[in-house]
Amino acid sequence: MEVESVVGANSNSNALLDDDGKARRTGTVWSASAHIITAVIGAGVLSLAWAMAQLGWILGTASILIFAGVTLFTSNLLADCYRSPHPVTGKRNHTYMEAVKAHLGGRMHMICGLIQYSNLVGIAIGYTITTSISVVTIVKNNCMKKHNGSEADCHFSNNPSIIGIAIAEIFLSQIPNFHKLSWISFLAAIMSFGYAFIGIGLSLTVIIQAFLILDSLKSTPAENKVMKMANSIGIITMSIIFLLSGGAGYAAFGADTPGSILNTTGNEHVWLVYMGNVFIIVHILGAYQVLIQPFYHIVELLVSQRWASSNFINKEYFVGIGKIQFSINLFRLIWRTIFVVVASVLAMAMPFFNDMLALLGAIGFWPLAVYFPIQMIIVKRNIRKGTMPWIGLQSLSLVCMIVSIAAACAAIHGLGQALGKYKPFMYKA
Repeated sequence: MEVESVVGANSNSNALLDDDGKARRTGTVWSASAHIITAVIGAGVLSLAWAMAQLGWILGTASILIFAGVTLFTSNLLADCYRSPHPVTGKRNHTYMEAVKAHLGGRMHMICGLIQYSNLVGIAIGYTITTSISVVTIVKNNCMKKHNGSEADCHFSNNPSIIGIAIAEIFLSQIPNFHKLSWISFLAAIMSFGYAFIGIGLSLTVIIQAFLILDSLKSTPAENKVMKMANSIGIITMSIIFLLSGGAGYAAFGADTPGSILNTTGNEHVWLVYMGNVFIIVHILGAYQVLIQPFYHIVELLVSQRWASSNFINKEYFVGIGKIQFSINLFRLIWRTIFVVVASVLAMAMPFFNDMLALLGAIGFWPLAVYFPIQMIIVKRNIRKGTMPWIGLQSLSLVCMIVSIAAACAAIHGLGQALGKYKPFMYKA
């Protein structure tokens, strides 16, 4: 093993630097698409059949298509705000907060950051719970198989699986930055396809029987053009998967559609349930890192700016084991480990946190996905108040705000019920 230490970036080679003097980015439309698919096609896709059952065919299908259209539209608006003032030649905004500050000024970027990073932390906790449920589902199905389908002796705590997940995430969290995550996103995206289609397949067998990412992209071609293409690929893929999963599940189970197709026990196609849950576990281990990296980045950036002369915070130790080389930073190692541990403890203490996650999502959807992109594009394109484009954009924002409020009310109701049902650290599935 060979170890050397350096402070900051020592290479002066232009080949390793981008147009703004930072490390050269390597992202492409395909890596960006993988990041999008990893982030948006989560294990929640398996609950779409239940949601479809509540809404019915017409409203359920319309909801998926409408939200996909709104998301694609506002994501493309956001892509044009990555550089300012010009969308191709302007100064890069490395984070969502920087973009909001550049276009809207004032303290709007602080509000944006609070909402954005609260959601990311919440998602990390929620993902930990979701992954542990998949682990327990596998163990529970195996137990029921041994006990001839009896569920009496097959209840297991989520805590051991959460501890195992935390150990894995501690290692993955040491990946220095978002640019190094492409391989994780590709793997996680494949896994998301896997369990989504297994969920669809399970539903279809019953039917037969019964009848953000931008900052990783290369400078050329223009980031906004590449990102718009990636948005289209990711969101169209998402819509197809959502429609297939929700539709097939509802067609199969009707009013009795379970909350999550792959979190069921006693299914005669138990090997598919096993495989699907393994895919969920691998997918969320990767998706956790893709989503939490922006939070890691902003904390480490602020700390490094505050204590710029600290070797503990800024020194990188480059380690080589054979042909494998990687860097270790002591602050990164310790603080990211602490974050994962705290998130995991909260996951064990609050198994109902997914209800809290629903509330955070409802609160965050309108400002992050709709309000800020629309307000930034109005400023960027100098859209005058009272004109038809201004009225159209503001009307869309208003409708989405109403939807967010309604979703938040439903999430608060679900959270109230969950608080009276679960005991901290004592949950067994």
